[in-house]
Amino acid sequence: MSSADVELTSYLNTHEQLVQALEGVSEEQLRWKAEPSSWSVTEVLAHLADHSIVVSFRIRDILADTKVQLPAFQQDAWVSGQHSNQGQTADSLELFRSLLHYNSLLLGRLIPGEWEKSGINFKGETVRISDIVRGFTAHVERHLAQIERVKREAQASQAAQVAQASKQAAL
Repeated sequence: MSSADVELTSYLNTHEQLVQALEGVSEEQLRWKAEPSSWSVTEVLAHLADHSIVVSFRIRDILADTKVQLPAFQQDAWVSGQHSNQGQTADSLELFRSLLHYNSLLLGRLIPGEWEKSGINFKGETVRISDIVRGFTAHVERHLAQIERVKREAQASQAAQVAQASKQAAL
């Protein structure tokens, strides 16, 4: 198995990891935010769908040999500007899955040398397609850890509210 095959398998596995991370999570927990400036699980998923769009463009731009700087995006502004917490997690997951599948078809057609084609990112660094795919997978893994933290915090917050309500009812 080539390194490209391993990267593609890891890349494709990100959707299933997200689905598993959401098992048993209530709608209230999906939208819960520790504070207004932090992201809910719903917003994290919307961000990952947005990131998939940007990565899709970056890969295609490199393959087209356009030689322009690869685009960055203002993730917080995208999340807030789209009112992402009011969206549906299922929609974000479906877009994420669809782009993952579509990109995997493209990546599966690449010959080994094309995985090494490169562009210049917004920081002025040279990035190869293999770097973008590997970086995308790592990015999702970091957000999976964030999702787990938010879920734990949401559950703790809900438990504290129930305890407080029970305490007040007993008085």
